[in-house]
Amino acid sequence: MAGSWGLSLYPDAGEAGGSFRSAAGSRRDGGGSWAPDPGRAAEEAARRARSKVRRYCAANGLNRFGTLTYRGEGEHDPVVVRGDIRRFFKGLRRGLGGEAFPYLWVPELHKSGHGWHVHFVVGQFIRRGLIESAWGRGFVHIKLIGDLPVGSGVRQEARVAAGYASKYLSKDIGATAGFNRYDCAQGFQPKSEPIIAPTLEEAIAAASDRMGAQPEVVFRPDQVDGFSGPPTVWLSWH
Repeated sequence: MAGSWGLSLYPDAGEAGGSFRSAAGSRRDGGGSWAPDPGRAAEEAARRARSKVRRYCAANGLNRFGTLTYRGEGEHDPVVVRGDIRRFFKGLRRGLGGEAFPYLWVPELHKSGHGWHVHFVVGQFIRRGLIESAWGRGFVHIKLIGDLPVGSGVRQEARVAAGYASKYLSKDIGATAGFNRYDCAQGFQPKSEPIIAPTLEEAIAAASDRMGAQPEVVFRPDQVDGFSGPPTVWLSWH
């Protein structure tokens, strides 16, 4: 089939992804249509959000995962929670000298009925005392993702932290209607570079040249049973 492979490469995040586009376009009517199923819109939105979270965390080395909870009966108003989180990160920024830093957070409506928890990821050591002082509304927990196989780097640790945060992206959709699934510090989003090539092998070779190494992972979602869509690939570098 005439066409080309188009990849979006995120050098700082160490990954690339894309698909094959036929010469007639990526969506076709009739037999073999790749038009998405409208019923999967929410699932696709959550998948895109997980991808963005993973790239943001990997690009910025966010390998510390934390949780903030409220004391007492908790907080049940998502508007109040978002205001508290803004003040929390402003407090951290002041305590760290005033410089902006990358972070990402995801809300979770706790099933115990105690209201909202907030999970966050950062990429630098922050004194527990500073975290507790900046929060001041309950309890804090934070840990470095460091129990990975020997040879794992910060980027891999950050992907694990992103995975923890991403568990909550598709939860509580009704309760968070009108709000973002997650939020992050602006100005730290990884930049993408387009790669266009007539074959998949050439696209991978071009991405490898840019990264200075072959990808450790080459995953073809379209070769998984049940996948519906165009030929697709995802690459990652440790």
